[in-house]
Amino acid sequence: IAGRADPKLSLAVIPFFTQSHEDPTKGSVCPVCQRAARRGDIPPGALDSLTRLLHQKMEVQQEFRVSSMEEVEVYPELLRTELFQTKPVMSSIELGRALNVDYVFFGFLYRFDERVGASLGAEKPASVGYDLHLFRVKDGRMVWSVRFDETQQALTDDLLKIGAFLRRKAVWLKAEELASVGMDEILNDMPRPEELEQVR
Repeated sequence: IAGRADPKLSLAVIPFFTQSHEDPTKGSVCPVCQRAARRGDIPPGALDSLTRLLHQKMEVQQEFRVSSMEEVEVYPELLRTELFQTKPVMSSIELGRALNVDYVFFGFLYRFDERVGASLGAEKPASVGYDLHLFRVKDGRMVWSVRFDETQQALTDDLLKIGAFLRRKAVWLKAEELASVGMDEILNDMPRPEELEQVR
Protein backbone atom coordinates (compact mmCIF):
# COMPACT_ATOMS: atom_id res chain seq x y z
CA ILE A 1 0.00 0.00 0.00
CA ALA A 2 1.56 3.28 -1.10
CA GLY A 3 2.59 5.72 1.57
CA ARG A 4 2.55 3.13 4.34
CA ALA A 5 5.04 3.91 7.11
CA ASP A 6 6.36 0.36 7.13
CA PRO A 7 6.89 -1.12 3.64
CA LYS A 8 7.11 -4.68 4.96
CA LEU A 9 4.48 -7.21 3.96
CA SER A 10 2.10 -8.07 6.79
CA LEU A 11 1.41 -11.44 8.35
CA ALA A 12 -0.94 -12.90 10.95
CA VAL A 13 -0.20 -16.06 12.94
CA ILE A 14 -3.44 -18.02 13.26
CA PRO A 15 -3.82 -20.30 16.31
CA PHE A 16 -2.60 -23.88 15.79
CA PHE A 17 -5.30 -26.48 15.36
CA THR A 18 -5.60 -30.25 15.60
CA GLN A 19 -8.14 -32.98 15.02
CA SER A 20 -9.21 -33.89 18.51
CA HIS A 21 -11.90 -36.41 17.64
CA GLU A 22 -9.69 -38.98 15.92
CA ASP A 23 -8.70 -42.34 17.34
CA PRO A 24 -5.16 -41.74 18.68
CA THR A 25 -4.08 -45.27 17.71
CA LYS A 26 -4.62 -44.41 14.06
CA GLY A 27 -2.57 -42.09 11.92
CA SER A 28 -3.55 -38.53 11.26
CA VAL A 29 -3.80 -36.75 7.93
CA CYS A 30 -3.10 -33.03 7.72
CA PRO A 31 -6.29 -31.51 6.26
CA VAL A 32 -4.23 -28.86 4.45
CA CYS A 33 -1.46 -30.82 2.69
CA GLN A 34 -3.00 -34.32 3.02
CA ARG A 35 0.28 -35.82 4.28
CA ALA A 36 -0.09 -38.67 6.76
CA ALA A 37 1.38 -38.19 10.22
CA ARG A 38 1.92 -40.23 13.37
CA ARG A 39 -0.52 -39.12 16.03
CA GLY A 40 0.26 -38.85 19.70
CA ASP A 41 -0.73 -37.11 22.88
CA ILE A 42 -1.81 -33.45 22.71
CA PRO A 43 -2.09 -32.12 26.27
CA PRO A 44 -4.09 -29.00 27.20
CA GLY A 45 -2.15 -25.84 26.43
CA ALA A 46 0.03 -27.39 23.69
CA LEU A 47 -1.77 -25.56 20.86
CA ASP A 48 -1.45 -22.22 22.68
CA SER A 49 2.25 -22.84 23.39
CA LEU A 50 3.01 -23.51 19.72
CA THR A 51 0.97 -20.52 18.54
CA ARG A 52 2.88 -18.29 20.96
CA LEU A 53 6.24 -19.74 19.84
CA LEU A 54 5.50 -19.20 16.15
CA HIS A 55 4.28 -15.67 16.81
CA GLN A 56 7.41 -14.76 18.82
CA LYS A 57 9.78 -16.25 16.25
CA MET A 58 8.12 -14.42 13.36
CA GLU A 59 8.37 -11.14 15.28
CA VAL A 60 12.07 -11.74 16.05
CA GLN A 61 12.76 -12.45 12.33
CA GLN A 62 11.52 -8.94 11.47
CA GLU A 63 10.83 -9.95 7.87
CA PHE A 64 7.11 -9.14 8.16
CA ARG A 65 4.88 -6.77 10.10
CA VAL A 66 3.25 -9.32 12.40
CA SER A 67 -0.25 -8.73 13.77
CA SER A 68 -0.46 -9.01 17.54
CA MET A 69 -2.14 -12.07 19.03
CA GLU A 70 -4.77 -9.75 20.48
CA GLU A 71 -5.63 -8.45 16.99
CA VAL A 72 -6.14 -12.00 15.74
CA GLU A 73 -8.32 -12.91 18.72
CA VAL A 74 -10.67 -9.99 18.02
CA TYR A 75 -12.43 -12.28 15.52
CA PRO A 76 -13.75 -15.14 17.69
CA GLU A 77 -16.43 -16.02 15.15
CA LEU A 78 -13.70 -16.87 12.62
CA LEU A 79 -11.70 -18.82 15.20
CA ARG A 80 -14.49 -21.24 16.08
CA THR A 81 -12.83 -24.60 16.45
CA GLU A 82 -15.32 -26.63 14.41
CA LEU A 83 -14.94 -24.29 11.44
CA PHE A 84 -11.16 -24.43 11.59
CA GLN A 85 -11.18 -28.22 11.80
CA THR A 86 -13.44 -28.62 8.79
CA LYS A 87 -12.20 -25.71 6.62
CA PRO A 88 -8.86 -24.48 8.01
CA VAL A 89 -7.63 -22.85 4.78
CA MET A 90 -10.85 -21.01 3.99
CA SER A 91 -11.21 -19.90 7.64
CA SER A 92 -7.62 -18.66 7.85
CA ILE A 93 -7.80 -16.71 4.59
CA GLU A 94 -11.11 -15.19 5.64
CA LEU A 95 -9.49 -14.13 8.91
CA GLY A 96 -6.51 -12.73 6.97
CA ARG A 97 -8.87 -10.59 4.90
CA ALA A 98 -10.64 -9.34 8.03
CA LEU A 99 -7.23 -8.39 9.47
CA ASN A 100 -6.14 -6.86 6.14
CA VAL A 101 -2.83 -8.76 6.08
CA ASP A 102 -0.82 -10.10 3.13
CA TYR A 103 -0.11 -13.57 4.58
CA VAL A 104 -1.53 -15.98 7.14
CA PHE A 105 0.63 -18.58 8.87
CA PHE A 106 -0.90 -21.50 10.72
CA GLY A 107 0.03 -24.91 11.99
CA PHE A 108 -1.50 -28.32 12.43
CA LEU A 109 -0.33 -30.23 15.52
CA TYR A 110 -0.57 -34.00 15.57
CA ARG A 111 1.80 -35.01 18.39
CA PHE A 112 3.13 -33.38 21.56
CA ASP A 113 4.34 -36.25 23.75
CA GLU A 114 6.05 -34.95 26.88
CA ARG A 115 9.41 -36.22 28.09
CA VAL A 116 9.24 -38.61 31.03
CA GLY A 117 12.22 -38.26 33.37
CA ALA A 118 14.97 -35.68 33.79
CA SER A 119 16.97 -33.67 31.26
CA LEU A 120 20.04 -35.86 31.82
CA GLY A 121 18.24 -39.20 31.96
CA ALA A 122 14.87 -39.43 30.27
CA GLU A 123 12.90 -42.66 30.61
CA LYS A 124 10.88 -41.62 27.57
CA PRO A 125 12.01 -38.82 25.23
CA ALA A 126 9.81 -35.99 24.01
CA SER A 127 8.20 -36.48 20.61
CA VAL A 128 6.67 -33.63 18.62
CA GLY A 129 5.09 -33.43 15.19
CA TYR A 130 3.48 -30.48 13.41
CA ASP A 131 3.06 -28.92 9.98
CA LEU A 132 3.33 -25.20 9.20
CA HIS A 133 1.49 -23.67 6.23
CA LEU A 134 1.92 -20.16 4.86
CA PHE A 135 -0.83 -18.76 2.63
CA ARG A 136 -0.94 -15.58 0.56
CA VAL A 137 -4.25 -13.90 1.30
CA LYS A 138 -4.90 -12.08 -1.99
CA ASP A 139 -5.06 -15.26 -4.11
CA GLY A 140 -5.44 -17.92 -1.41
CA ARG A 141 -2.32 -19.75 -2.60
CA MET A 142 -0.13 -21.83 -0.29
CA VAL A 143 3.37 -20.41 -0.82
CA TRP A 144 5.31 -22.48 1.71
CA SER A 145 4.72 -25.58 3.78
CA VAL A 146 7.03 -27.52 6.07
CA ARG A 147 6.89 -30.37 8.57
CA PHE A 148 8.69 -30.90 11.86
CA ASP A 149 8.53 -34.47 13.13
CA GLU A 150 11.04 -35.62 15.72
CA THR A 151 11.39 -37.98 18.62
CA GLN A 152 14.59 -37.14 20.43
CA GLN A 153 17.06 -40.00 20.28
CA ALA A 154 20.00 -40.85 22.48
CA LEU A 155 23.42 -40.54 20.95
CA THR A 156 23.99 -44.22 21.65
CA ASP A 157 20.91 -45.08 19.57
CA ASP A 158 21.93 -43.18 16.48
CA LEU A 159 25.45 -41.81 15.99
CA LEU A 160 24.38 -40.27 12.68
CA LYS A 161 22.25 -37.84 14.68
CA ILE A 162 25.20 -36.41 16.62
CA GLY A 163 24.69 -32.96 15.06
CA ALA A 164 21.03 -32.87 16.05
CA PHE A 165 21.79 -34.12 19.56
CA LEU A 166 24.49 -31.48 20.11
CA ARG A 167 22.21 -28.76 18.70
CA ARG A 168 19.71 -29.95 21.32
CA LYS A 169 22.44 -29.11 23.92
CA ALA A 170 23.10 -32.84 24.42
CA VAL A 171 20.25 -33.10 26.94
CA TRP A 172 16.76 -34.52 26.85
CA LEU A 173 14.43 -31.65 26.04
CA LYS A 174 10.86 -31.12 27.13
CA ALA A 175 8.26 -31.22 24.34
CA GLU A 176 7.96 -27.42 24.14
CA GLU A 177 11.77 -27.03 23.98
CA LEU A 178 11.99 -29.63 21.20
CA ALA A 179 9.15 -27.89 19.33
CA SER A 180 10.94 -24.55 19.73
CA VAL A 181 14.42 -25.60 18.52
CA GLY A 182 12.79 -27.47 15.64
CA MET A 183 10.82 -24.37 14.70
CA ASP A 184 14.02 -22.28 14.71
CA GLU A 185 15.66 -24.74 12.32
CA ILE A 186 12.79 -24.91 9.83
CA LEU A 187 12.13 -21.15 9.89
CA ASN A 188 15.79 -20.58 8.98
CA ASP A 189 14.96 -22.13 5.60
CA MET A 190 11.84 -20.07 5.03
CA PRO A 191 11.99 -17.99 1.81
CA ARG A 192 12.18 -14.22 2.19
CA PRO A 193 8.99 -12.18 1.62
CA GLU A 194 10.10 -11.03 -1.85
CA GLU A 195 10.63 -14.67 -2.89
CA LEU A 196 7.22 -15.63 -1.53
CA GLU A 197 5.66 -12.90 -3.64
CA GLN A 198 7.08 -14.60 -6.75
CA VAL A 199 5.41 -17.97 -6.01
CA ARG A 200 2.76 -18.72 -8.62
